Amino acid sequence: MTPMQTHMPTTARNPAPLDTISYAVGQSAIGKILAARGPVGVCAILIGSDAEALEQDLAARFPGKVVVDDKAALRGDLAAIARFIETPGAGLDLPLDMSHGTPFQQRVWEVLRAIPCGATTTYTALARRLGQPNGARAVATACAANAIALGIPCHRVVRADGTLSGYRWGSERKRALLDKEAAI
Repeated sequence: MTPMQTHMPTTARNPAPLDTISYAVGQSAIGKILAARGPVGVCAILIGSDAEALEQDLAARFPGKVVVDDKAALRGDLAAIARFIETPGAGLDLPLDMSHGTPFQQRVWEVLRAIPCGATTTYTALARRLGQPNGARAVATACAANAIALGIPCHRVVRADGTLSGYRWGSERKRALLDKEAAI
């Protein structure tokens, strides 16, 4: 993997160009979280155990972009994400940039955002809601491509029999998120 390109944080005299994504890594109850922002809004929320792996994941998701470690600029986003993990009923009110997906992925992600906290749905039900009754696999693929964990709550999608399916950030984290949301 190629090393991540980083630069000094931008200043008012040196505004961030459109090809720049600022990011920061913080800690939460379910592990490390990486928040990233472009000019439109939050373009990634990644969850994991290793900050370097999260940074590499971010760079791989946004090839051609300059990624800038800027903890000061993302402090509020990290705090909001950590707060949401602890108290999901409060919601996660961050501007999201979902433009980094295909039109179908973007449609799936919009529908995912309508699933209320504490509720779940199935891949099949989501596909039907999108007018594609045989599209459960395509919906699952769109969920797997989601770079904005929690903001686009793909953790609320389960198998048709109600069991947990794979979760990019780990099944244990999916269970923990669902359990916390069910308790509200």
